Amino acid sequence: MQEVTSNPQFDYLNDQPAIDSHSPTIRLHLWLEGGEGVFFGYGRLLLLDQIEKCGSLKKASEAMGMSYRAAWGKIKQTEQVLGFQLIERVGSKRSGYRLTDAGRLVRDKYFEWFRKVECDARLRADEIFPWRSKSFGES
Repeated sequence: MQEVTSNPQFDYLNDQPAIDSHSPTIRLHLWLEGGEGVFFGYGRLLLLDQIEKCGSLKKASEAMGMSYRAAWGKIKQTEQVLGFQLIERVGSKRSGYRLTDAGRLVRDKYFEWFRKVECDARLRADEIFPWRSKSFGES
């Protein structure tokens, strides 16, 4: 196999200014699934964040551009798979929702896992590619 940097097609890889001009962003799609399908991913993390922020599943779903029914279905699917509630009603029926302690823990642990995988992916990309990569949230 020919060395990439000795292949004329990749001559620009020997040009440090050209390499320095590249700064690709690491993008990852990570989710957890079982026999029932996807039960937790970044979208559900964002939904739980919005529920915590808005205090309402309706407002959270609107903020994310999804229907209430879709948001409710995602929450219920995850709760069914995990066997515990992620959200609970606050006060009366019209008062809204908040995260349960278990819901907050699942969200936080998923985010911790996501960040660690993203960090490792970035380190590996920096080892493998001649340019420096950046994380999605990095400017």
